Amino acid sequence: MKYICPLITVKDMNISKYFYQNILNQKIKEDYDQNVVFEGDFSIHLQSHYAMLIERHEIKSGGNNFELYFEENDLESLQLKLKQHKVDFLHEIKVQPWQQKVLRIFDPDKNIIEVGESLQNVCLRLKNEGKSIEEIMEMTSLSMNYVKNALENDI
Repeated sequence: MKYICPLITVKDMNISKYFYQNILNQKIKEDYDQNVVFEGDFSIHLQSHYAMLIERHEIKSGGNNFELYFEENDLESLQLKLKQHKVDFLHEIKVQPWQQKVLRIFDPDKNIIEVGESLQNVCLRLKNEGKSIEEIMEMTSLSMNYVKNALENDI
């Protein structure tokens, strides 16, 4: 068996395609009208169509029991763009216990979307703040190899 991708249902395909393409800058890989696959290998499926496929079992939106995760190193610009588009925030930029900056928003169907800076960027940011490799390891729980590799490849 091979895992392919997560799929979330959406009430309005046009609104959701606009959100993912134009606000989150995701590119469509395949568009089958009721089901759209994005290059990041996640799919959105029209809720009314999906309900027929699962014999009309109840579909609940906004359950807060999962999220789609994306990475963007310029979170400040993204946060400004999201505010300009009046996107509903779960929370604005904050630093996680492992020092990664993240923000969380809701898509049009109230699914949680997390956007965080890459862990490589976390290492570089902490180095630029004057932290040693050992301090970065302690603050982030990342291995020495990971931190050294991230700093050597200086994204």
